[in-house]
Amino acid sequence: MGRSTAEVDENQGEPEVGRIREAAEAADWAAVREQLTERSESEDRTWLITAVAETANVENWIPQAVEAEPGSALPLLVAGARHVNWGWEARTGARAQHVSREQFQVFHNRLRTAEKWLYAAAEREPEWVSPWYFLQMSGRGLQAGQTVARRRFEAAVRRHPHHLGAHQQHLQQLCDKWGGSHEEMHAFANRAVRDAPAGSMLGQLVALAHIEQWLALDSGADAEYLGQPEVTASLTEAAERSIWHEDFAYEQGWLQVYNTFAMAFSLTGDRELAKPCFEGTDGIITRFPWYYLDADPATAYRENRTAAR
Repeated sequence: MGRSTAEVDENQGEPEVGRIREAAEAADWAAVREQLTERSESEDRTWLITAVAETANVENWIPQAVEAEPGSALPLLVAGARHVNWGWEARTGARAQHVSREQFQVFHNRLRTAEKWLYAAAEREPEWVSPWYFLQMSGRGLQAGQTVARRRFEAAVRRHPHHLGAHQQHLQQLCDKWGGSHEEMHAFANRAVRDAPAGSMLGQLVALAHIEQWLALDSGADAEYLGQPEVTASLTEAAERSIWHEDFAYEQGWLQVYNTFAMAFSLTGDRELAKPCFEGTDGIITRFPWYYLDADPATAYRENRTAAR
């Protein structure tokens, strides 16, 4: 089953992510910019920008980079991405009834600032997908509505048809908790996998949709839902078109896809199907989605991996 120990890897097995985090922590815009410009505007660069956006204090120095490079879209994009993440930090992951009015005000102010920068970046570089990825996140927080959300998703996939992050964000938008429905969510996930090439990472969407419905159900009903044979069949079909396919795309984000299937099959109780998913992770844990089970994702992973042995 791979490594005897298992630890959360914040960089998801990608050394480049760790390097760009270090540069962002050091407020080294030149190093951040160099690493970003080495990547084409695609899934890979979105992941790197996300790592910068998750780094504390970037909001304190990135405005100076925007001012110093008035003709460049890249500092605008990074500034917008950071303000999206910074906004969600203010809101926290609590349910709306547990978020104060003051928190919501800070949340919305930061997201509005983010949108100004992201739209400016999109105008300067109309072929870039990353601004539209982050605009999906800000739009959800600002409750822009399903029509706007769909347009932003469509803008992203026109530029990068199988962008995993853009699809993940739209799946969230279609969840019941964000004004969608279980039916819309599953239909979107199934359609995306069906339309993607065999071996696509988009197979993860099916697993995420089942996890999201499980999370939305009350205790007892959640286990009953995941115990249905059709759920296992759905997950198996998605895995066969994704991580179990000979053409599976080991691109940035692949570890999260393996971890998601490992968790989904563990929740359904299909331990024999969970086992190869755990093997595929080689003991490298991604925080998402295991934090749904435990504040310490490594504990949740290890317990379920042991059960699958």
